[in-house]
Amino acid sequence: MIPLRDTPKTRRFPVVNTILIILNVYVFVRQLSLTNNQLSAMVLQYSLIPIRLTHSLAAGNLPAALVPLLTYQFMHGSWLHIGSNMLYLWVFGDNIEDRVGHFRYLIFYLLMGLLAGLLQAFLDAGSPIPIIGASGAVAGVLGAYLVSCPQARVLAIIPLFLVFTIAEIPAVLFLGFWFILQLFSGFTSIGVDVSIAWWAHIGGFVAGMALISFFGKRRECK
Repeated sequence: MIPLRDTPKTRRFPVVNTILIILNVYVFVRQLSLTNNQLSAMVLQYSLIPIRLTHSLAAGNLPAALVPLLTYQFMHGSWLHIGSNMLYLWVFGDNIEDRVGHFRYLIFYLLMGLLAGLLQAFLDAGSPIPIIGASGAVAGVLGAYLVSCPQARVLAIIPLFLVFTIAEIPAVLFLGFWFILQLFSGFTSIGVDVSIAWWAHIGGFVAGMALISFFGKRRECK
């Protein structure tokens, strides 16, 4: 399902959410401008590589561990990758920023990406394969949205066999289906080399549900 918009209205302009989207797009455009060698060097320097993170933590080198846990969130592998992440962030992120405020939303977003990356790296600690993308942070926003706006509805494009239809469905149903899909993909990927960090999605979503209450009181989504 592809979200187009949600029903709750925000009380303030989502400054941070907008800046995050612009920053992600800017970094991706910069990636496209690089040569293959330059891009490879950038990915090696700023992506999250589980085995390197493991070594950094074992050596007690916290800066070397923390930096990639933040920078990997702003790189993407394709137009589809960044397009889907930014669409979900645009639809759902403004309400979470409205709930907790600008600065706390920024901290929340980055923390979700950090925790999501940690879980993925922990479950695949020996992997030398770079992890990039905002998916874990965005998943945290989705988890927070499920807790914050359970009565909301989402206008979405829904594939029915070979036909696509547009319908407004409960956010609980939309996000619940999304999470079940991540769980199924995550469990079926165990022991298999895959190109998607499913457990980062799962970890981010659960962390978002569990931690959003620490960032601000729940406000009614209207």
